Amino acid sequence: MAKYLVVGASSGIGNALVNQLSQQGHLVYATYFKNEIIAPNANTSFHQLNVLEENISLEFLPESINGIVYCPGSINLKPFARIKPEDFEQDYKLQLIGAVKVIQAALPKLKEADNASIVLFSTVAVQSGLNFHSLVASSKGAVEGLTRALAAELAPKIRVNCIAPSLTDTPLAALLLNTDQKKEANSLRHPLKRIGSATDIANMAEFLLSDKSGWITGQILHVDGGMGSIKL
Repeated sequence: MAKYLVVGASSGIGNALVNQLSQQGHLVYATYFKNEIIAPNANTSFHQLNVLEENISLEFLPESINGIVYCPGSINLKPFARIKPEDFEQDYKLQLIGAVKVIQAALPKLKEADNASIVLFSTVAVQSGLNFHSLVASSKGAVEGLTRALAAELAPKIRVNCIAPSLTDTPLAALLLNTDQKKEANSLRHPLKRIGSATDIANMAEFLLSDKSGWITGQILHVDGGMGSIKL
């Protein structure tokens, strides 16, 4: 039985991962921002956390934990000319600085565990230039840089990896998938001809937390239906 922190677990990928880990008997300390969540079972506890606050507290965690998954993110797709510099700052604070705060606060607890793991999230748009993705690609590009740097600094005690999905059917992407026509069009953009599910991505996060990925660190794993590497 391992102990994990999942930040941003009220819906989507984070919520799917919490359910998977807790059903396997692991203890999961999950966080939400606004809407309080009912824990699915006795192995899970939910705690309010705003990663944008200057000082965050993780006092609810035990003395040691085996892994962290940082899920908060945003998908703001706009023409570059319409994006204000402060929009870039706000996105950076959520997607990178928030992760930095959480990792720094929990680092002593990770160091108490054997083969601990940190899982972060990027996007296929960092590798593949996409229209209107300058905001999210900039922040997530920084996340990928943080992943590799931390993997070097924290080895061999703590592994650090990053998942880079393509469009996934979660509440975060609701505006992009709110009609059958949008869903079909986005499915056809992927070589595997479907949109990713929260479970697809949670499966990879679960693997990266586990001992089965014990020789993997510093990697950007593209779980994207082939979009980042295959052109049909």
